[in-house]
Amino acid sequence: MTTTKIAFIGAGSVVFTQGLLTDLFAFTELRDVHVALHDIDPERLATAHGAARHIAARGGAAPRVTAHADRREALDGARFVINIVQVGMGESTRTDFDVPAGYGVRQTIGDTLGVGGIFRALRTFPVLKALGADIAELCPDAWLLNYTNPMAMNVQYLTAATGLTRVVGLCHSVHWTLRDLSDLLDVPYEEVTYLAAGVNHQSWLLRFEHDGADLYPRLDELIASDAQLRRRVRVDMYRRLGYYPTETSEHSAEYVPWYLGHDSEIERLRLPVGAYLGIVDENVALYEKTRDGLAAGSPPAVEGTMEYAPQIIHSIVTGTPRTVYGNVPNHGLIDNLPATGTVEVPCLVDASGVRPTRIGALPAQCAALNRGYLSMNDLVVRAALQDDPRSVRQAAMVDPATAAALPVERIWELCDAMVRAHGDLLQPGLRETDLL
Repeated sequence: MTTTKIAFIGAGSVVFTQGLLTDLFAFTELRDVHVALHDIDPERLATAHGAARHIAARGGAAPRVTAHADRREALDGARFVINIVQVGMGESTRTDFDVPAGYGVRQTIGDTLGVGGIFRALRTFPVLKALGADIAELCPDAWLLNYTNPMAMNVQYLTAATGLTRVVGLCHSVHWTLRDLSDLLDVPYEEVTYLAAGVNHQSWLLRFEHDGADLYPRLDELIASDAQLRRRVRVDMYRRLGYYPTETSEHSAEYVPWYLGHDSEIERLRLPVGAYLGIVDENVALYEKTRDGLAAGSPPAVEGTMEYAPQIIHSIVTGTPRTVYGNVPNHGLIDNLPATGTVEVPCLVDASGVRPTRIGALPAQCAALNRGYLSMNDLVVRAALQDDPRSVRQAAMVDPATAAALPVERIWELCDAMVRAHGDLLQPGLRETDLL
């Protein structure tokens, strides 16, 4: 029997890599896999390699772990490819916040929509295109499991630009939303039945039950009795839209025009503008702690993350059926969202692969928000596919939070400034400025 090879692209994201490996080696059937780690940063790659060997030894696993500066070596013969690249790392992330802030645009996370999401996508697309070409040549039957944000844009671009069909975007927001709500209502998560669908970071909890009883009325009672709970964006959205969104308030605030543009709403809903920059600093500190701990022979302990990629790999390798939430092209899955968009739906997984389930129509108000989100995505992907820099500006024009913050002239000026700031990370056809 051939050893299952799993390629980690962007393995220098050491903290996330460690969590995935801990989950992976927790499955007895996956303890002898071949883990091929790739990163362009030699120090981070060496740290990831050392951490992987430590995690395997501590867990009693005996995988083959290899480290590759050459991406093609890591991909050759892989059955699964896990993509966790972050193009530009923390420096580019700071640019995504600092430049828009100079124009008066507030962001909290900046990785999905908005000016931050647009340019995070545009500097990632060239890497995705090259990755897709390598997969098509070296491991055409592999499943590409993408964790890199902006998730929906990246999956749409991957499928459009590379022709790959075994692409699934993975995010933990649905899982942890249900975990948190179960804890809030003091109901065992394992006993909760639920259904969610929509788009990444803006899916909707369509069904939420325990022992056949709807849990929404209990949630309503709790919210009514807790003034502090009402001071959260996702709770505010739920009260007005009727369905709970499956992402944090910090994320959710960026995808609508109602909150970040108003000082009173930032205070009322306790929105931490620029919050992701703190997360960037924390991730660097955790990486350095791992690196230094490995050098001293005492790396920090790593907890499992309950991520979907190890579960998918286990199900396909062993035939064990399970359901995960995946981001996939909307080929008839959600009736009232565009067919070209990427949607987040439950997916059945077994030895035959990942099979998305059809949802039908979303509630009209939820679909209306999702359509705006996907329209913006479509313009960004179009910009890259057609080398059309005007589409970049048009995407920013239709982005809800950006349009609420700036007049159109300033939106174009901001995009010019972002193009200049990111420079060579963008494909050449999108580096033009002063288009009017």
